[in-house]
Amino acid sequence: MQAPSNIVRVHWPEYLMEAAGLGLFMISAAVMTALLEYPYSPLHELLPDPVIRRLLIGIAMGLTAIGIIYSPWGKRSGAHLNPAVTVTFFRLGKIQGLDALFYVVAQFVGGLIGLQVAAMAIGMAIEHPTVNYVVTVPGLDGTWMAFVAEAAISFGLMLVVLIVSNHTKLNAWTGLFAGALVATYIAIEAPLSGMSMNPARSVASALPAHLWTDFWVYLTAPFLGMLLAAECYVRFPGARRVLCAKLHHHNNARCIFRCGYMP
Repeated sequence: MQAPSNIVRVHWPEYLMEAAGLGLFMISAAVMTALLEYPYSPLHELLPDPVIRRLLIGIAMGLTAIGIIYSPWGKRSGAHLNPAVTVTFFRLGKIQGLDALFYVVAQFVGGLIGLQVAAMAIGMAIEHPTVNYVVTVPGLDGTWMAFVAEAAISFGLMLVVLIVSNHTKLNAWTGLFAGALVATYIAIEAPLSGMSMNPARSVASALPAHLWTDFWVYLTAPFLGMLLAAECYVRFPGARRVLCAKLHHHNNARCIFRCGYMP
């Protein structure tokens, strides 16, 4: 007998993969920042130009994001890695409420665990002011500039994801577009806000660093930017419908979302 379609299901494997994805991202962020910014690191001494170091961190984090999105875990979970992304897809009607809730919880937990693992691997370097648990704080241009910058980059990322992932000839490349934006944002925007776009990522850093400077920026701007991008996208003349909440869908992994690819 077929089960009733209205039964609420809990998708633990996807939640665990989502947590693992953000955990790996935080490990990569902490390790790369320590390698390039810690004053006693050989790479720091080899590369005295802070712009070059930031560019390399951006490239590394962009490649990390791409790797996670196209990994078996990312193909299964959808690789949101960000509560603002999950909430935006929920707003667009692609995720059930319970899945959205557990995804957000998994992202916060995964980020915290990932940073703790990185701290154990890096040691005291992660506490140095040049690394400081890779915290996100406003730059010299102030709090409101950080807020505007965070909202703008979040808007840009979500809009690109929606446009590319719902274009039949481009959707397989969504992860590359997202990773390229992450790399570009870190290289260019990081001096303004620290380049978060992600409340779970910022909480994971702020908790062990005990640093909550203007933290409201990182809890509000990413949601504002991404939700605004969704509202703009669905109002574009001739915009395609939102097919799925996965960043990479053309694979054999199970899809738990309200998926437009399904027959």
